[in-house]
Amino acid sequence: MNVLTVKGDLADVSSFVGKTQKKADGGISFIEQLQSISETTGSSPVEAYQKYLERRYGNVMVQSVMNDQKSMDRIGGATFGTGNVVIAPNILEQMASNPEKAAYYEGKIQHYFQTLPACEAQLSAMGHEIHSSGVVIHPDGTVTYYVTGDLKPEVRAKIEAQIRAEDEAKAKRKREYQRLSEEAAERRRESIPLGHPVMHAPGGAGGLRPLGYADFCCGRL
Repeated sequence: MNVLTVKGDLADVSSFVGKTQKKADGGISFIEQLQSISETTGSSPVEAYQKYLERRYGNVMVQSVMNDQKSMDRIGGATFGTGNVVIAPNILEQMASNPEKAAYYEGKIQHYFQTLPACEAQLSAMGHEIHSSGVVIHPDGTVTYYVTGDLKPEVRAKIEAQIRAEDEAKAKRKREYQRLSEEAAERRRESIPLGHPVMHAPGGAGGLRPLGYADFCCGRL
């Protein structure tokens, strides 16, 4: 049995039913099929099962990703495209040895791919594009779907153009305000006389003295 035949046989294995029972036509079970392939190819059942997953889902990475924001940010930045499946090594071993576990987690993976088109359409309608997305099965058995992206280039260009236009309008209003303020200040300067006559009050010995505050307060005028 060559590699292509192995992959073909694995691709025909049902993901959701019949893994825990013998087939009605006397065929072998899921576990027996993995063991048979393992013996034929010299690979372990886990490796054989991983090849099946890769045949079915594409990019399958076996690594432990913790269920926290920092870890998810790292995996989001380290992957590209929308076909990313990340499975913790201990979970992959459970899936390869337990048909019920395999069916459960394959169902989670399948759900991601089934809902992906709707997710892409919704984000696109909001002006975003997906850079990376996928499904992560963590060492503790929890499952996380993730997506990273940004604004579409044309949407970003439109927003940046709008911001520039608003900044230019703001700068223009500021220049106009400064011009009007300077003109108003100039008009005020032009309306004020350069000097005022000095008023005098009678002083001693028939002389005159400059008016002071006391003259007004004391009623001398």
